[in-house]
Amino acid sequence: MFWVLLLLLAWAAAGTTCTRLCLAAVRAAAADTDGRGHDLTLYEAAFLSGGPRRVADLTLVSMARQRRLLLAHTGWATVVDPRGRDEMERSVIGAIGPEGQSRIAPVRADAAAAAAVRRLADRLVDAGLAVPDGTRSGIAAAVQQVRLAALAVVALGALALLVPDPSETPRHLVALWFALPLALTVSCLAIARMEVHPYSRWASPAGQRLLGALTRRPGGTDERTYLTSVAVRGISAVGEPDLRAAFAHREQHHGPHREERREDRPGGHGAEHRRPHRRD
Repeated sequence: MFWVLLLLLAWAAAGTTCTRLCLAAVRAAAADTDGRGHDLTLYEAAFLSGGPRRVADLTLVSMARQRRLLLAHTGWATVVDPRGRDEMERSVIGAIGPEGQSRIAPVRADAAAAAAVRRLADRLVDAGLAVPDGTRSGIAAAVQQVRLAALAVVALGALALLVPDPSETPRHLVALWFALPLALTVSCLAIARMEVHPYSRWASPAGQRLLGALTRRPGGTDERTYLTSVAVRGISAVGEPDLRAAFAHREQHHGPHREERREDRPGGHGAEHRRPHRRD
């Protein structure tokens, strides 16, 4: 009865992987909180919506609108006020460097990797609002294992039906036995699809609920509403054409031997045609 050994293998694969998926879902559910009583700041909303890069973008936009930072549409950032009002702004100013001018792309990358952003992420994870490292990937890996187990059950069942059986067990009975572990894996996948919390890349379910409440809440000042839109939607919420062009700019030259044209620098020849116009 060779098919019985194959059936045991099918049950072992189905049972093990389904158990792992259930344990991963239980751990994720235990880490979830309701988030009530936590009032999101703009930086927290930016992180939960788009991660570290969104926090850097929000800081750059906020400083540019306060005329403490000039963002040229050629892709350069120039410090006007070197005194950062919080640790995020100080991280951006530090990323620009002592010369007070830098390309926006490396500034965004360095500011997103700053210690201030990491501390913000740790606070959100501790509050149950951000997804810890490994939670989302653990559930995804468990689901993938169950899918592979379902395919293995089908393959083992097909092999059992093809191999001659000296005991002459009816083929339909063999197929019925293999249908049981297959039903287990398929039903486990269906339940996981409906019941496992829909984590985003950054925000936990509690964080997503707070983000939804933040977007539905009537805004205070127009500036606060504007920055909230940038935090939640990103650069697509920026209305100024010059400011959007500054973030859309990409390096045209790459590599260690890249040369910068003098007139492309905010302080070079022709800079008055490339910087955003200041409104006094």
